[in-house]
Amino acid sequence: MKIAILKERRPDEPRVAATPETVKKFKGLGIEVVVEAGAGEGASLLDAAYEEQGAQIAPDAAAATAEADLVLKVRQPLPDELPALPRGILLACIMDPFRARPELDALAQAGVTGFALDFMPRITRAQAMDVLSSQANLAGYKAVIDAAAVYGRAFPMMMTPAGRINPAQVLVMGAGVAGLQAIATAKRLGAVVHATDVRPAAKEQVLSLGGKFLAVEDEEFKAAETAGGYAKEMSAEYQKKQAALLAESIPKMDIVITTALIPGRPAPRLVSEGMLRSMKPGAVVVDLAVENGGNVELARPGEIVEVDGVKIIGHRNMPGRLAADASMLYANNLFNFVSLLFDKDSKSLKVDWDDEIVKGTLVTRDGAVVHQALVPTEKGE
Repeated sequence: MKIAILKERRPDEPRVAATPETVKKFKGLGIEVVVEAGAGEGASLLDAAYEEQGAQIAPDAAAATAEADLVLKVRQPLPDELPALPRGILLACIMDPFRARPELDALAQAGVTGFALDFMPRITRAQAMDVLSSQANLAGYKAVIDAAAVYGRAFPMMMTPAGRINPAQVLVMGAGVAGLQAIATAKRLGAVVHATDVRPAAKEQVLSLGGKFLAVEDEEFKAAETAGGYAKEMSAEYQKKQAALLAESIPKMDIVITTALIPGRPAPRLVSEGMLRSMKPGAVVVDLAVENGGNVELARPGEIVEVDGVKIIGHRNMPGRLAADASMLYANNLFNFVSLLFDKDSKSLKVDWDDEIVKGTLVTRDGAVVHQALVPTEKGE
């Protein structure tokens, strides 16, 4: 079996799908690895480091995939990358299937069997393959660090002979993986942290990290979580009540970090222009959902916008801002996933198409889009 690791070609993507350490693991299983030249440079991983662990270095994508059984990438291939993928080859990467449907259709037409790792089932044995969690964890951390870099004051309370510095008041909106890491990071920096989420289970998690929980805890709130652990879309009436609570709280905050995402839908709008203008000059807002439509009105992907002295950070690809660590975690997720597709006895590719993880991530096969969450869209239902 041979795996090809391709260089990412999106301008905002410095991560890579394999590290020298995972190449060593693949080699230990008897799997050959070909790395496209320069694939790891964005994550400070040079070709020589891959070669030291037994990888071959190919001059371009076509050469890397020529005899490969499986291609590993971080992000879904761009249209001009598809000619380098032979028909019938397997591909595993983050695909963002709900928002990138044209690219998914093109992948199917190219005859690629595609696995969307962002569709990984939330089951116990898939935890080590959960790319969304591994990357969101870093995004939550980096959001706080970026906010601290822009914020013109200190985070912790400081008692000095010259006077007292009050601790920063931080509000984290959304207490999923990214939000919980943001809470923990802000607490470590000495801030007073508040958090809000529509999922009842989040309250205990927030309190366990030393945060203060803010939410309208009515009957709708008590049922606001899917079986998979994701947040449900709330009614207009609940959103109105929650917005009123936040409108009272946000003016008191120095830092606001929003992390709310709903699979298959645009990010919910949590912070209005009016809320932004009610904040203190010097306050900072970080929108981690800016690429999915944004939680914050006026936030712009790839920019830092200032409104009445309030800075709104809309960095793209927040995990990619920690490319070395993000690549390491992502590569380990991929190694665990590939191990599921590999037969150790024959040292060859052997996919169990009935496996729950395989079925949950498979999006294209035999020239068609096949995932159950995507087929209705394809039929126009």
